[in-house]
Amino acid sequence: MSQQAHPHEAAEPEIPPIDPNLDFAGTTPYEDYVKADVLTHLQQTLSDDPGEMVFLVTTQVMELWFTVIVHEWETASHALRSDDVPTAIAALKRSVRELEALNASWTPLGQLTPAQFNSYRSALGEGSGFQSAMYRRLEFLLGEKSASMLVPHRGAPRAHAELEKALHEPSLYDEVLRLLARRGHAIPDSVLHRDVSQRYEPSDAVERAWAAIYSGDENAELARLGEALTDVAELVWRWRNDHLVATRRAMGAKPGTGGSAGVAWLEKRARKNVFPELWTARSHV
Repeated sequence: MSQQAHPHEAAEPEIPPIDPNLDFAGTTPYEDYVKADVLTHLQQTLSDDPGEMVFLVTTQVMELWFTVIVHEWETASHALRSDDVPTAIAALKRSVRELEALNASWTPLGQLTPAQFNSYRSALGEGSGFQSAMYRRLEFLLGEKSASMLVPHRGAPRAHAELEKALHEPSLYDEVLRLLARRGHAIPDSVLHRDVSQRYEPSDAVERAWAAIYSGDENAELARLGEALTDVAELVWRWRNDHLVATRRAMGAKPGTGGSAGVAWLEKRARKNVFPELWTARSHV
């Protein structure tokens, strides 16, 4: 005699199919979201050298990482403006992992010999990394403002408009210093109300504010913010140095593409500290 299932007994769970669904009416949901077909057909090499593909793809990957990092730092800036330090710290910490991935992008290019680079260098023409609009937005967020850096983008209205907007907005560090002032630290009016379209210059008063923060509770919110910013600054410095070393190895002291001074210009950039008082204040703690 068969037994009938009790009406309150739970039904047997449905076992999902082992094989994935392969039949879609249009493109796959993955393609719709990632746009992989677009990404993987953007590579238009200009020489017959097989190494050019690595150079081109690596450069494009760097541009994508610049985009993500700019997004994180803009998120952090907006959060700081609203006194939401936890959200800002979370965005900065994400950007640290992204900067690590960006810096790892030098690995495929770090061993280039002059002969290997010269085999496709002519394909670059006047192209140079310093012409990257997204990298320039990244530098503007760090306080490295320069109106002249908008000039190369006059022929690209969207990029030019975005850069011009970023030039005249407070940098990430400007928002940090305004937060310190709201939290009672003696940040001078000359810093708080400076022309934010100009490059940030170090301040003794800002150095004293960071020294006071670091002399207190290391787990306090502002101290943790300072360390997140220092992590960012260190990795930006490493990025600049890795760029310098890769360029020096590939082309020595020859002039760079795009009319830059090449290694000499990169050496000057590598000597600059990001968020400078966060480094100098440590000597006074």
